[in-house]
Amino acid sequence: MTEKTASVHWDGQGKTGTGAISTETGALSHAPYGFGSRFGEERRNTNPEELLGAAHAACFTMAFSFAAEKAGLTITEIETTASVRLVTQGEGFLIDRIALTLLVTGTDVDPARFHQIAEGAKRDCPLSKALASVPEITLEASLREEPAAISKAGLFP
Repeated sequence: MTEKTASVHWDGQGKTGTGAISTETGALSHAPYGFGSRFGEERRNTNPEELLGAAHAACFTMAFSFAAEKAGLTITEIETTASVRLVTQGEGFLIDRIALTLLVTGTDVDPARFHQIAEGAKRDCPLSKALASVPEITLEASLREEPAAISKAGLFP
């Protein structure tokens, strides 16, 4: 069992307030956020949806990596993005979609097996399960085949 902690300090009210997000590991230490970074054009600070996307992409990527290894796939690189959409719902807001995009480089990977493993990882990663109330979680998975001879020659990192 594992338990991780994050904390937020907030000063002020609503649109004029500002917050700072920290994690127990120190990976985030007083990372600023506020109305502008969440709903406006402020791009220097973070926001909850960006952090949720990063967490979901990280969890899904690890789940895929472990599942691919267990299935005997030779994967050399995984790139994942998660786009989290926040929409107005009544007088509040709703995350109505998370779009995961997966790009995998591997050697001699069967495309059908690859897609099966990717869908399983999307379904089974702990954050996907925790986010089950999101109406739509999509996955676009692409496989980039790495020639076995080049991979074995050590020309790719």
